Amino acid sequence: MGDPARGVAAMVAACTIWGLSALYYKLLDHVPPLEVLAHRTLWSLAFFAGVLALQRRLSGLLAAIDRPAKAARIFAAALFISCNWFLFIFSVQTGRATEASLGYYVFPLVAVLLGRVAFGERLGPRQWLAVALAAVAVTVLALGNGVAPWIALGLAGSFGLYGLMKKRLAVGPVTSVTAEVLLLAPIALAVLWTVGRDGGAFGASAGDSLLLMLSGPLTAIPLMLFAYAARRVAYATVGLVQYLNPTLQFLVAVSVFGEPFGPYDAMAFPLIWAALAIYSLATLAREKAARRASSVSSAEPVGVTSPRSEGAAKP
Repeated sequence: MGDPARGVAAMVAACTIWGLSALYYKLLDHVPPLEVLAHRTLWSLAFFAGVLALQRRLSGLLAAIDRPAKAARIFAAALFISCNWFLFIFSVQTGRATEASLGYYVFPLVAVLLGRVAFGERLGPRQWLAVALAAVAVTVLALGNGVAPWIALGLAGSFGLYGLMKKRLAVGPVTSVTAEVLLLAPIALAVLWTVGRDGGAFGASAGDSLLLMLSGPLTAIPLMLFAYAARRVAYATVGLVQYLNPTLQFLVAVSVFGEPFGPYDAMAFPLIWAALAIYSLATLAREKAARRASSVSSAEPVGVTSPRSEGAAKP
């Protein structure tokens, strides 16, 4: 199996774990979501730190936060991903996993808008159409249900802002996330100390204790698989395979958890799916055009100026 095939396999595995993770958090629906989040933070730190220690890369962890400005950026990213984790756990425990899946469907379009605002990235007509369709879908849900889908918007927004912060960090994904949970660890410890005074879930039963400990590898393994895939697979392919995650979340919510799927959902979700289809086709077309331009440029004879580059170089 070549590198691209391994990359796709790793991407599918990562998205499958993420997409089915709601089944895991449902087993902990009797534990307050803030307590689950605190354990997820600490056990993720233990797992990631162990991985870095085995790779002899712990020095890189300290280097990632050795200056106040760098530590502040990583802490900001940590707050956004912590908010994202909390909202997802909360949505599963309160019977709103369908809305959570909507959030991860909407995320790519939110990311496009953030790229436009933060980096001035240009959007083509099809991308604007996709964003408009997503806005219509959110409006349908808000008007139909009498309240905006805040969990979906919060998940998409927090993950989008997290990606924005990560784009400004010159740190590898595993080192970065380890630094994030390291900075969040004091808060997590404070939460567990407060909960522990009234009797926390950890230690109360072997089953709950084991489940809480598993939150570490459940967080770390798909992230490492994703990082492996991102280095070996085209960006457009990564984007398309990522839709497996919210699709599995949606199927679990409706088919396994039996969450209601009302008429307004039936109108909004097809709009989102249409928006993502338009967005994906636009992304594929853009990547194909970039590859074509790159191959034409590399095939040009040395010393011959192409019409596109004429005037670029002057004596």
